[in-house]
Amino acid sequence: MTASTDAPPWERYPHQPMDEDDVALYEGWLVRELRLPRCGRCRRWHTPPRSLCPFCWSDELAFTPLSGRGIVHLAMVLHVGPPAPGVEYPYPLVTVELAEQPGLRFTSTVVDGDADPAVIGSAVELVWIDRAGAPFPAFRTTSGGNA
Repeated sequence: MTASTDAPPWERYPHQPMDEDDVALYEGWLVRELRLPRCGRCRRWHTPPRSLCPFCWSDELAFTPLSGRGIVHLAMVLHVGPPAPGVEYPYPLVTVELAEQPGLRFTSTVVDGDADPAVIGSAVELVWIDRAGAPFPAFRTTSGGNA
């Protein structure tokens, strides 16, 4: 392991709910890689992480890296919420349909410089920001325009 990943993910992300099904997700974050479980039988990704494939019920799962590219499916701005390290309100959020599979969506913040969320249909890419001393996935719009 590199120096940035010496601590286990539950120590690096103490404010994230974590169980045995999603430890590998956070291990990926530590090396700035978005990984989601992909079924070895039906080849589909799913989120949130679970110990069985929700499509074919197989337990042949492997956390597999994704490109982080996609299209904004949902956009919103939270004006109030619980305190969290690195979160200031208003807080923009997007749910992105990832390019690897129709219907595969991941929600995080968008970092385009203001509190306005990206426009639904905008192309986005994954970027990494620092939150409380650990890498955290975020999205930014790309010059690819709307879908």
